[in-house]
Amino acid sequence: MAKSFTCNIVSAEASIFSGEVEQIVASGIMGDLGILPGHAPLLTELQPGPVRVIHDGGQEENYYVSGGFLEVQPDVVTVLADSAARASDLDEAAAEEARQHALRAFNEKSAEMDYTRAAAELAEAVAQLRTIQQLRKKGGKG
Repeated sequence: MAKSFTCNIVSAEASIFSGEVEQIVASGIMGDLGILPGHAPLLTELQPGPVRVIHDGGQEENYYVSGGFLEVQPDVVTVLADSAARASDLDEAAAEEARQHALRAFNEKSAEMDYTRAAAELAEAVAQLRTIQQLRKKGGKG
């Protein structure tokens, strides 16, 4: 059994990561997924949140995706993200401001309020904050 596989993390804007990895952990719509070499083929939707990429030797990189899909093939795993960034590049203050803005929108309850959009903005801001908190717990590695 192979000890590593190719991982590609891409968004609509750019290729964020490409390389050989030992494991990937991502937030699927049914819960967290751990992908190791030899994993069965899979296609699943991702919810906004962190994607952990673990290299040989245990070195870990953290990314944030705002949603998308994860595809597992025999020798390659591809994360097709709506948008993606290195977790270390996220701005905690901006994410908290976005969370507060979405909460205010819910509380105003105006007739022209788009609850679906506000809910999506709130979910994305909370997921960014969760990713930042996980990165902080790991000691700040990107």
